[in-house]
Amino acid sequence: MNIWKSDVTALLEAYADGRVTPMQAVESMLSRIDALNPVLNAYTALNDAAMAEAEAATSRWQTGTTIGPLDGVPLIIKDNLVTAGMPAAWGNAHLARQRSNHDEAPIARLREAGAIFLGKGNTPEFAIEGYTDNLTFGVTRNPFDPALTPGGSSGGVVAAVAAGLAYAGIGTDGGGSIRRPAGYTGLFGLKPGIGHVPRSGGLPQVLLDFEVVGPIARSARDLALLDGILAGHTKTPANERSLNILAVETLDDAPCDPAIRQAFASTCALLSQNSHRVIMADMPLELAPLNAVWTDIGAIGLAAYLADTPRVRDSANPKYRQIAEIGAGKSGMDLYRILDLVFKLRNESAELFGEFDAILMPTAAANPWLAAEPFPDTIDGYSVGPRGHAIFTGWVNAMGLPAVAFPAPSSAMPIGMQLIGPMRSEIMLTDCIDACAGPFTWPDIATRQA
Repeated sequence: MNIWKSDVTALLEAYADGRVTPMQAVESMLSRIDALNPVLNAYTALNDAAMAEAEAATSRWQTGTTIGPLDGVPLIIKDNLVTAGMPAAWGNAHLARQRSNHDEAPIARLREAGAIFLGKGNTPEFAIEGYTDNLTFGVTRNPFDPALTPGGSSGGVVAAVAAGLAYAGIGTDGGGSIRRPAGYTGLFGLKPGIGHVPRSGGLPQVLLDFEVVGPIARSARDLALLDGILAGHTKTPANERSLNILAVETLDDAPCDPAIRQAFASTCALLSQNSHRVIMADMPLELAPLNAVWTDIGAIGLAAYLADTPRVRDSANPKYRQIAEIGAGKSGMDLYRILDLVFKLRNESAELFGEFDAILMPTAAANPWLAAEPFPDTIDGYSVGPRGHAIFTGWVNAMGLPAVAFPAPSSAMPIGMQLIGPMRSEIMLTDCIDACAGPFTWPDIATRQA
């Protein structure tokens, strides 16, 4: 079997019947990293102990003494998550020189389950932009077309998983940073609801509680497996039923690429074929005021963090110091008004899910652009700003809702869709996608290196 093509679930089955060992799985990944990481720049650091950990896991499988449901599974971890023995560089030169001596809470749960961390995935500095490049490690590229971005800020993780340089990965999503990159690389990604995955012991969250930790994988079943470990729950049997799905093609007449609109229509048809009731309509929530102040949220958080960490600030890209200066100029009243808006929208979104079971939207309004550019400045012939491509995702974070990204039917570059649900609907969402989404399609660069 092609070990590297397995998803996590299939890999564990191969461990159980002796067809594959963790040592073989890690060796396969390290060989592929050597071949493809110079092209994609997905990894910022590797775990020197990975082979020793794989040897120990192999022995446990052979003696029937496995330590957990992920024993020996090689994963990539986003480089803003604190992981013992490696930096949590966050794209910053000063942080890149530090090695962590502990795991933050979600990483500790994965390690207790037996996971092997291959290394860290590249991210834009401070993870507040929608592409992946920084002065410390450079630009990360999309396996489906290395001239283009894989998105951000979990760009290193998705590039690795989509190219077969890890079996799955763990990212963060503070405004779409799991869902948009997953969409750009044909992957599945879960942005959990607020509080679903407990967090402690990590870097500051400059996007408040909007930022959550979630899995990125090549199958929906892997999302469910990893989510159960991260959240500490046992999956209950699926309650299969038809869902009432509100399908929202775009927001407030914002431009959206025609290919994405076409993929959206195909996804609506797919869900209808799977017995779901799909209702095409405009978004009932008024999201324009939130979008108008979105960049202030990260600027305020970054200002506070850099004020407390002068060495990080001094080594930061000047553009982020400028963003922090803007944030420092905001007042307590400015922050209060943002939070007041968020709380009102959270109440309104809860009412919306009294009528619908889920909401379908694209993950992004634009297809991937040149890898070193922070955002596309035009969409479908219209000029847009830095968040023009990201209109569909940030509001979900502010509302604290769970959402699953999955690949739409597409014949060219991958296009992502997301299904958004009410609080505590992670299992329902992953079950729905598992039943109707197609399989992951490998990029040519991955199979050429087989």
